[in-house]
Amino acid sequence: MGPRLFLALGLLLAAPSDAGAQCLLCGDAGTTTGGGTRKVETPLRVDVETQLDMGRVAVGAMGGEVELDPLSGARRLRGDVVDLGGFAVTGTVTVTGEPGAAVRVILPASVDLESDRGRSARVSGLVTDLNAAPRLGPDGRLQFRFGGRLQIAGLDDGDYRGRIPVTVEYE
Repeated sequence: MGPRLFLALGLLLAAPSDAGAQCLLCGDAGTTTGGGTRKVETPLRVDVETQLDMGRVAVGAMGGEVELDPLSGARRLRGDVVDLGGFAVTGTVTVTGEPGAAVRVILPASVDLESDRGRSARVSGLVTDLNAAPRLGPDGRLQFRFGGRLQIAGLDDGDYRGRIPVTVEYE
């Protein structure tokens, strides 16, 4: 193996987008139940409880990927990447709103991160641990985890940071 540069992966901040925070479909939107529509009075609130953190790795000339699974929390390394320890953490989001309401969670296809040295890396394949038809619980809360895949070019060391917009809408 050739020389390696250290890559400190900083926290990938997940934050609600303006659309999710304001809930574009709140107030006048309806939730369908049994063929009828009822008015949803409670605005949605999206809180990021835990930021996504891929941990620390060293990357060689060939580059590689770090993947974090939201179901198991397992971190997988591919390519010319070596684990340097640190604690990889899936992102955790709590949504509050109308009890029992169906919601749609939207994550971007990819997000570009910037390092303190002006380099970039990309997080893609963002996924949650939600089922296909998520609903807020009887208490009006839903908590889910998300993970993704960080793609790192060869020898691009640095502390990478960025925002992952999380949008939540009533169905």
